[in-house]
Amino acid sequence: MAEVLKLEQIKKSYNLGTAVETEVLHGIDLSMQSGDFLALMGPSGSGKSTLLNIIGLLDRPTSGRLLINAQDTGRLGDAALTRLRGETIGFIFQYHYLISAFTAHENVMMPMLVDRGHPDAEMAKRADVLLERVGLSRWRNNNAMNMSGGQQQRVAIARALAMNPDLVLADEPTGNLDTKSANAVFELMREINRERGTTFLLVTHNDDLAKRCDRIVQVVDGSLAT
Repeated sequence: MAEVLKLEQIKKSYNLGTAVETEVLHGIDLSMQSGDFLALMGPSGSGKSTLLNIIGLLDRPTSGRLLINAQDTGRLGDAALTRLRGETIGFIFQYHYLISAFTAHENVMMPMLVDRGHPDAEMAKRADVLLERVGLSRWRNNNAMNMSGGQQQRVAIARALAMNPDLVLADEPTGNLDTKSANAVFELMREINRERGTTFLLVTHNDDLAKRCDRIVQVVDGSLAT
């Protein structure tokens, strides 16, 4: 299996060179293979949000190496990082961040529109396929504001898959949902992981969901617990 993500001694400090310089990540080593489904857990203030931002190429580490599909991201400029993020990483957040006045279909098309600059028939077809996969074909023309929380989060999952990413980062994706909807959303991600081999990194405080992942990684005080 191919290695999708590799972190080598990742450190992150803030206020560099000042009297209040603070190191929040202390040499993180982590590897994920294609098809992994990993739970990332840790209390508030443990550094997991900082770590997730670095993995998602939204922030750079102070030191260490981050490789995505064997590509050393530390050697890339901002434009190349943005392109790599758009092509290889999908994001699902606790809040769905859909455009409320857009339809489900239009929201799923958005990453492809950003990438290509104009709509085409291929994009529309892919959005339809993804909405069918998440069970929302009947609601393709519904505005996001007129959908339930569980439906909105399923649209967000379809949107995260629009660019066929190798890695999906799911940050508390069930945190705003009732138990039934949370289980349905989790099972949907699990099915996609198994069917497509998409690698998932799930940040969660839910012990029950974490136990249903392949592996659990704990972040404690800026380090991975052993």
